[in-house]
Amino acid sequence: MSEMNVGKGSSLIVKEITGRVGCLTLNRPKALNALTLDMVRDLTQALIEFQNNPQVLAVLVRGHGKESPFGHFCAGGDIRFFHQAALAGDASLADFFTEEYALNHLIHTYPKPYIAFMDGVVMGGGMGISQGASVRIVTDKTQMAMPETHIGLFPDVGGGYFLGRCPGRIGEYLGLTGQKINGQQAIQAGLADGLIEVQRLPVIWNTLLSTPFESGEAVERWIQSQFTKMETVPFPNKAEIDQIFALPSPLEISLALAQDNSDWAQQTLASLTKASPLMVHVVLAQIRKARNMSLADDLRMERDLVHHCFHLRERSETVEGIRALAVDKDHQPQWAHGQLADVAPEEWPVFFESPWSPAAHPLRHLA
Repeated sequence: MSEMNVGKGSSLIVKEITGRVGCLTLNRPKALNALTLDMVRDLTQALIEFQNNPQVLAVLVRGHGKESPFGHFCAGGDIRFFHQAALAGDASLADFFTEEYALNHLIHTYPKPYIAFMDGVVMGGGMGISQGASVRIVTDKTQMAMPETHIGLFPDVGGGYFLGRCPGRIGEYLGLTGQKINGQQAIQAGLADGLIEVQRLPVIWNTLLSTPFESGEAVERWIQSQFTKMETVPFPNKAEIDQIFALPSPLEISLALAQDNSDWAQQTLASLTKASPLMVHVVLAQIRKARNMSLADDLRMERDLVHHCFHLRERSETVEGIRALAVDKDHQPQWAHGQLADVAPEEWPVFFESPWSPAAHPLRHLA
């Protein structure tokens, strides 16, 4: 089976056509397959090529690494690049988000089956290239999260759209706290379609490549027939989540958690307390606005939000959050506010004011 690199000889995305399927492998294992701008461009180009190739009935996407047959799927965007580019005033930072969100939209609206193998770490940008899949496969090793509030950011890549469509208030819970969930919980949250154990992945993948499928629908039906049968159980603490995370404001959510002495409530409060107070306000509004938006409108809103994350304030919460987590690694971000109550009511709504007119918006072409 030959491997062919995409784009300008980049080996970070391996593209191949075998049998009737197009295969994409994220090949940056030392960085947990975190996405660079070149990787976003290579994925986009490959999907367009596969879309126009009648030999390709369906597309498969996976990660690569030593931890398991497919390694970690994708830990998100390359946040160290975000930090460097923001400090340097590098225009490619804006290009990254515009092109990444356009790729997310392409995946959600892709005319052929797009099957994502979400093994290992699946966070941030990794959710962006998997949540639009027609079949979203998790494993017994999946670690899924949208932890952006802990780096002074928000769950982008369509996060408002897909978190807003989780059952009950699970989306608010995951978006505000950054809580990590496993494969079974991802299915319960509506963020995955089925589970296949890690040890079965190589045989499943090779069967997909070697079977003479007659249609894309046949590919989907076969992979769905391979899902592990599981008991139907509710998402952990869903009743409490639906009650507390339906409250009108972050401060009321925090106070309700503080008054609950359960281990779950105290752990949730601890996670919420570590997040950027400003961005917690932004994210609660983001998810609730996006619940009634189309994907295209949500991505345009998120493009506005991410612009403001780097440009609205003299001292960016996002740059500071990334510094603390990934650059200096002191894990002591100096947020602009000490606690949720310190965020003034007028501080967060400005994030939702677009810096562009509709005709000039960088994602105006999305429908």
